[in-house]
Amino acid sequence: MNITFIGGGNMASAIIGGLLQRHWRPDQLRVVEIMAAARDKREQTYRVRTFAGVNAESLQADCVVLAIKPQQIRVAAAQLAPLIGGALVITIAAGIRGADLSRWLGNHQRIVRVMPNTPALVLAGVSGLYAMPGVNADDRQRAANILGAVGETVWVEHEEDIDAVTAVSGSGPAYVFYFIEALEQAARELGLNAAAARQLAISTFTGASKLAAQSGEDVAVLRARVTSKGGTTERALASMEGDKIKAAIVCAVKAAAERSRELGNELGQG
Repeated sequence: MNITFIGGGNMASAIIGGLLQRHWRPDQLRVVEIMAAARDKREQTYRVRTFAGVNAESLQADCVVLAIKPQQIRVAAAQLAPLIGGALVITIAAGIRGADLSRWLGNHQRIVRVMPNTPALVLAGVSGLYAMPGVNADDRQRAANILGAVGETVWVEHEEDIDAVTAVSGSGPAYVFYFIEALEQAARELGLNAAAARQLAISTFTGASKLAAQSGEDVAVLRARVTSKGGTTERALASMEGDKIKAAIVCAVKAAAERSRELGNELGQG
């Protein structure tokens, strides 16, 4: 299968790198990127063909991956519509609903919406996928194979679930970084040097996440095992509960999901 990426930014680059590691050939991949510096970098790094704009040659593909900003999708779709043919379209643009993209592409039906996240840059991402009704089982497998090159994939049954995926895992790395920042700050305020504070915070988060991923037990059970009665962890968690930290995190994620829905309404007008 030949793939054309519309947009050659970081996420497109991550997917291309992941596909090449999975033994795809450079001649199967093309990139349309308006920025000359980015085109040159993709050519030099991955040996793929690049194009400055959409044309019949650049769109000789079985699959088109829209890897541009949501605000750019409508204009790009107008350029793609006469040339898209029957290609599978994968969009990673946040907030752009399938029905709107289908309309902009001239009632194109083979569309998969994807919400990846930034750990894809180190091939450790997780992507939520939703297939429109015009997508068959083979298309679903193709989409899973492409996004699987940069991490795990999770299919959702309803398109509105992508808003939840956006809030939980799409925005999620920022929440993790925020918590790591807080751990680092606490470590420094307790007298540790910056290097030690960073290493302890990141390694603790990495190790705990790995333990949670590899254990078959609920994370609440794992948390309880670290929490000895009358100990230091119990005191810390009691402080967090007193400040309603968990409730605040849940509220924040719901706010992100609501914003995702709002973006869909705003960007889909017209």
